[in-house]
Amino acid sequence: MPVYTAPTRDTRFIINEVLDLASYGNLPGFEMATDDVTDAVINEGGKFCAEVLAPLNRIGDEHGCVRNEDGSVTTPPGFKEAFDQFREAGWGTLAHSEEFGGQGMPHVLGFVMEEFISSANQAFGMYPGLTNGAISALVAKGSDEQKAIYLPKMVSGEWTGTMNLTEPHCGTDLGMIRTKAVPNGDGSYSITGTKIFISAGEHDMSENIIHLVLAKTPGAPDSTKGISLFVVPKFLVNDDGSVGERNGVMCGSIEHKMGIHGNSTCVLNYDGATGWMVGEENKGLAAMFIMMNAARLGVGIQGLSQAEVAYQNAVAYALDRRQGRALSGPAEPEAQADPIFVHPDVRRMLMDAKAFTEGMRALALWGGLLVDLTHKAQTEEEREQADLLLGLMTPVIKGYGTDKGYEVATNMQQVFGGHGYIEEWGMSQFVRDARIAQIYEGTNGVQAMDLCGRKLAQKGGAAVQAFFKHVGEEIAAAKEIDELKDMAEQLEKALGQQQAATMWFMQNAMQNPNHLGAGAHHYMHIMGIVTLGLMWLKMSKVAHAKLDTAGDDKAFYEQKLATARYYMDRYLPDAGALRRKLEAGSDSLMALGEEAFATAA
Repeated sequence: MPVYTAPTRDTRFIINEVLDLASYGNLPGFEMATDDVTDAVINEGGKFCAEVLAPLNRIGDEHGCVRNEDGSVTTPPGFKEAFDQFREAGWGTLAHSEEFGGQGMPHVLGFVMEEFISSANQAFGMYPGLTNGAISALVAKGSDEQKAIYLPKMVSGEWTGTMNLTEPHCGTDLGMIRTKAVPNGDGSYSITGTKIFISAGEHDMSENIIHLVLAKTPGAPDSTKGISLFVVPKFLVNDDGSVGERNGVMCGSIEHKMGIHGNSTCVLNYDGATGWMVGEENKGLAAMFIMMNAARLGVGIQGLSQAEVAYQNAVAYALDRRQGRALSGPAEPEAQADPIFVHPDVRRMLMDAKAFTEGMRALALWGGLLVDLTHKAQTEEEREQADLLLGLMTPVIKGYGTDKGYEVATNMQQVFGGHGYIEEWGMSQFVRDARIAQIYEGTNGVQAMDLCGRKLAQKGGAAVQAFFKHVGEEIAAAKEIDELKDMAEQLEKALGQQQAATMWFMQNAMQNPNHLGAGAHHYMHIMGIVTLGLMWLKMSKVAHAKLDTAGDDKAFYEQKLATARYYMDRYLPDAGALRRKLEAGSDSLMALGEEAFATAA
């Protein structure tokens, strides 16, 4: 059976030492986030995920969800009971506003739990994860009445939430949606249409499901400018807040998926369902993007989470499995063979995974801190700066994080050799579950175009210039430390590659937009490489400063520095190769006509 241990020590290092959460104690919500409190949240949260959720992961994969004849859905054995425990322990309330029954803790601690939950059981984590996104949209755009009706029970976990965008004929191009919303004359609307790929769309774990649905009102523009957002509960809500009669929304089927079998990904049919508009008419896409941006950060964490759990299992296997001898001579002469851990190619895959997961964890949690600072920083300038960086980081966290997360999960399966391809070892599930993260909440090609087509140019390039400035300052500070100077210079070279790629886009993309499209994926990966390099430099500065006083923890900080050097040596050089691919432009990419792709008989 696969194993999972929450990486609590590494997480405490990032939260308490690298991000130094306690230093923000003057900001709302942070006053509670002392080192003792954050340690308790991290340790107890990790324990819950490892002991309660992880044992259900394979069960969810094997059993999946079942649609019953009446359209209801039964989740895998143990899921409902685990969700009850999750709700009763208050894990879902951690980072939500106290106004609606939350604990008011910083979002960054919510991100900690998102990783642990998803590593332990990604399919389970999608139920509260989608709910969090729906809560964010209602907080930002819902009326006072809607907030009062829905948010307290969504925050508590009594009710869950979904997002309904995709239809059978359209995904990314949402201007083509056909779902209609006809006014009923009493402030409500009659919602009719079909939505597909609706994660957590129907299940038996909460007493109500609150759907946020994109639809078009009569006469609305036939484009994205004609989309409105509606809140459509599975059960209508009585005046006293209790659950009333069934609404006109039904699960038509459950999608047959490659992975995340424990999550009920549904086709939902709306047949005159009663809904209420959220925000302004024809401004629904902007409202839904609040939810999508929150979800994209969560999906980036899913990429990290599957890489982490796959890595843990690969390490255990590599230390146990014996085959061949170390190239430098037998590591254990008394045994018939050495553990495969001694072989450089196995070590390469494990070190790639370790360098990615620890760097990506730091990036994801830095992203969580930026979410907090966009709302809670002391000055408007600080809030705007955090918002700029967060907008720039979101497609990188989602796109690069899930591309590499899937790659790491696949390589960890490779460590197992033939056993990795056999279901009972569990590595197949990690690979299959990781794969969806590159696709939903906007495919990674969409993330790359969002980064390069929108975020780089936004506000005259203010965000990327702020990023370059921040990285440059970290490099300059690290250069003053003799032991870190080489690593700082390596990152400086990679940053130079990103800056050159940025300049090439400025000089060439306007005259031929295909140049931008052809290079966007490469640019996103260059930025991911540089950003993780930034994280490793930040972690190295802390680790170096702690070495002399670390005591029993000295080995932990030494390992950090060794892994940082590996990252600088093995990841950063790729930035130059990717820049050269980007600068090849789109001519050869777009040269062939459609007929050239057809297979000749």
